[in-house]
Amino acid sequence: MKISLPDAEQLYLQMRTQVQQWLQQQTGAAHLVGITSGGQWLAQRLHADLKLPGVPGVLSSSMHRDDFAQRGLASSSANTSLPFEVNGAAILVLDDVLYTGRTVRAVLNELFDYGRPARVQLMVLADRGGRHLPVCADWAACQVNVPEGVVLELRRDESGHLRFDLQEGK
Repeated sequence: MKISLPDAEQLYLQMRTQVQQWLQQQTGAAHLVGITSGGQWLAQRLHADLKLPGVPGVLSSSMHRDDFAQRGLASSSANTSLPFEVNGAAILVLDDVLYTGRTVRAVLNELFDYGRPARVQLMVLADRGGRHLPVCADWAACQVNVPEGVVLELRRDESGHLRFDLQEGK
């Protein structure tokens, strides 16, 4: 079965426009936070492209996974880093692919370990459906139909160019 993958660079440009609009709508402190690793890449690039002050936050799901016994610690070396006051802030969580909702649940638990934001919203490049938890993105650049057992991953080359790739089940 041939799966047509969306152009991650084009989706990124759409996301950049949406993030810019989101930032303009905020009245108080507002921060971008990327989920390791694909969301972290997006947050870093958006921060640079939009010339935002400071650095974006990073959320790791490692310590709050409900499948820790099966997965162990995530292979990502990034730890949570929130270099701003979480309490009362508007937080935009960014991720590459939304699937079961388990990662989002885990990073929300992690985020609230650091304080109580005024609001949290989620933007993703691709929503592939298949939720196990009642989680949805406030904005998704596209919907992608990927068979169960196949993983949709965001890749980044040395120049920062983004592309989607498929991997047989992990």
